[in-house]
Amino acid sequence: MRTHRDDRGQVAVEFLGMVPLILLTLALLWQVVLVGYTYTLAGNAADEAARACAVGDDGAAAARRHIDGAWSVLGGGCGDVSGGMVHVEVSVEVPVLVPGLGGFFPVKGEAGAVYEEDLAR
Repeated sequence: MRTHRDDRGQVAVEFLGMVPLILLTLALLWQVVLVGYTYTLAGNAADEAARACAVGDDGAAAARRHIDGAWSVLGGGCGDVSGGMVHVEVSVEVPVLVPGLGGFFPVKGEAGAVYEEDLAR
């Protein structure tokens, strides 16, 4: 009869119990990275759309050119022109874990540029 309890295999059991928690933490960190990158993309797309609108080009097309195909652009046309400035707002969907599989929530990027068509007159 055995009186001493053996704890061989205990580390393997504890590791298997922690694997789901580790994977969940990595997935949440990856989602945070995607949110931050989407904010960067939205701001860049808004800048490009504002520059295009300032010279009379299509702002929405300029915004779409500067965003990867996996991210979906919800808006980005030329905004209002007031005080010699054009203001543009671009909305981009944050992907859920894998870019291109669907949107989590929209983020907005805003930009302004001097309206150059008035300067040409």
